[in-house]
Amino acid sequence: MIFLPDSVPKGRTLARLVLAVFMWVELQSAAALEIAPPADRAYPGTIELRVDASDVTRGIFQVHESLPVRPGSLTLLYPEWIPGEHAPTGPLISLAGLVLTGNGERIEWQRDPVNPFAFHLSVPAGVRTLEIEFQFLSPVRLPEGRRVATPEILGLQWNTVVLYPAGYAARRITVRPQLLLPEGWQFASALEPAAHGITGELRFKETDLSTLVDSPLYAGRHFKRYDLDPGAKVPVDLDVFADDDESLEASPAELVAHRALVQQAYKLYGSHHYDHYDFLLAISDTFGNIGLEHHQSSEDGVRLGYFSEKTKTSTLRDLLSHEFTHSWNGKFRRPLDLTTANFNVPMQDSLLWVYEGQTQYWGYVLAARSGIASAALTRDDLAAVAARYENQAGRSWRSLEDTTNAAVVSQWRELAWPSWQRNGDYYSEAQLIWLDVDTRIREMSGEKRSLDDFARSFFGIDDGSHEVRTYTFEDVVAALNAVAPYDWANFLRARLDGHGPAPLEGLTRSGWRLTYTDEPSASDKGLEEERHTTNFAYSLGFDLDRENLLTDLQWDSPAFKAGLTTGAKLLAVNGHAVKADLLRRAITAAKSTTAPIDLLLQRDDLYFTVHLDYHEGLRYPHLVRIEGTPDRLGAILSPL
Repeated sequence: MIFLPDSVPKGRTLARLVLAVFMWVELQSAAALEIAPPADRAYPGTIELRVDASDVTRGIFQVHESLPVRPGSLTLLYPEWIPGEHAPTGPLISLAGLVLTGNGERIEWQRDPVNPFAFHLSVPAGVRTLEIEFQFLSPVRLPEGRRVATPEILGLQWNTVVLYPAGYAARRITVRPQLLLPEGWQFASALEPAAHGITGELRFKETDLSTLVDSPLYAGRHFKRYDLDPGAKVPVDLDVFADDDESLEASPAELVAHRALVQQAYKLYGSHHYDHYDFLLAISDTFGNIGLEHHQSSEDGVRLGYFSEKTKTSTLRDLLSHEFTHSWNGKFRRPLDLTTANFNVPMQDSLLWVYEGQTQYWGYVLAARSGIASAALTRDDLAAVAARYENQAGRSWRSLEDTTNAAVVSQWRELAWPSWQRNGDYYSEAQLIWLDVDTRIREMSGEKRSLDDFARSFFGIDDGSHEVRTYTFEDVVAALNAVAPYDWANFLRARLDGHGPAPLEGLTRSGWRLTYTDEPSASDKGLEEERHTTNFAYSLGFDLDRENLLTDLQWDSPAFKAGLTTGAKLLAVNGHAVKADLLRRAITAAKSTTAPIDLLLQRDDLYFTVHLDYHEGLRYPHLVRIEGTPDRLGAILSPL
């Protein structure tokens, strides 16, 4: 049925009929638009991609592509499904100014009515090269997204600055990239340089589109490179960019620990799958934080002070070990349903509890084994993880398996009730499951075998190969059974699909148990400093930020039962103007009295008071040894 606009006069029957026919033709034309699925065939010709990233003050990247074409219909795609992000997060909103020309004449394009990442056009006869121009507009404020360009640092993700032809697998499309940087800036990338052009212009060797997108680039005014494997045939570099020269300097102890990370990874996996590897590390308070894996590099972003003593208690001490592990788990070995032919075929995330969950496990383990994080800090971090899931109400209705869809469902937006809605729990809850697997193998084998053996046999195959090796659930189960025969299929399914207690059996079997005291751990203190919050999660049931706003309010907590919600502002405690220390003292004092804790709050233009009948004191998670049991956790965290 066709509905006519009210603006057409009712008496003009012929005009209405003509308009109806026109609209019907337009609708049929739109419906007929098709996007060719990617075929395993070579695209004829090479895309010349030139990016001018010199306007770092405003974060405007100027893009020009020269695309060999033939006359006829053509569909251009902007990358939508970005590897490592597990969701259709391509920053389409930042693409602007798209103009297409051929032989100097403008060619109009039409956005697909269903898929906004696709642009349709008709190449006129006689046109052999399509010239494509557009801008990528980097966010400049946090609400717009992660900032990737500052006056000191830029991070170029090639997927943000390329349009490519539909109908071809990404690895069969050849690209010759060029990049213009601000004068005097230095860069690092897994891409192979070809030659230098004009001042600041970089030329790279031809590569396929899949490798290009998997090879981001960092550049900046302040740069220092650390060789993490001196003398090795396969280089591993730590490429550091920072807001100032002072922040680039790693102490001798830090350098020893980061070099140990490479050796501990090699001892664990017994292989590598890259010609060289680059940790692209940005240390900045303005450049956006990130941790994103690639086959021969990783994008890492931390706050200023990464190499200083205060960050010994930072929760980001496992960042580099996590992303490095992804070169084996996620890039070389990859879940079958995450392996797609191009960047606009939807990915399926069902095995993220292996891809991310086991990587999270090895990230903690390798950080401790290398000395980047102490064993004590790692235990504190594990205590925080265990407490999160022991107290997470959302486990009662949403399975861990279903959280593998979280990136698609939430698009990584902040949630109003994260402890009830659940988000990316396939990272840390799955980490506890892999601790359970590791300790179970150790126990069953009399400490002769462990998850290390699984890692070596599963991820360590085909040393030196770059070819992706996919895996399925059945492959994981078979590899576990080869290490230690057991009913691993039902073991895993019960934990992935169930709604029972948090998976803390691995902690107990490791020789440690979760407990709570009134003193925060070093990890808690570091997290509070990093996030500028004060943690009352396991007492009253919320965090308090620097503006005294309630954040991350826990479902079914005392605060929840009193009717409070995230975003309310705490004004006073027991009649006194609020300070975090005052609230701590009030919670402690309530242990020895029956009087409630009185809170004065503001939500929008409403002021109200609640009386919290809570008397259990401050509660912070810790791990304590179970006397008389093997310290398997100590063995797991010890260097190989």
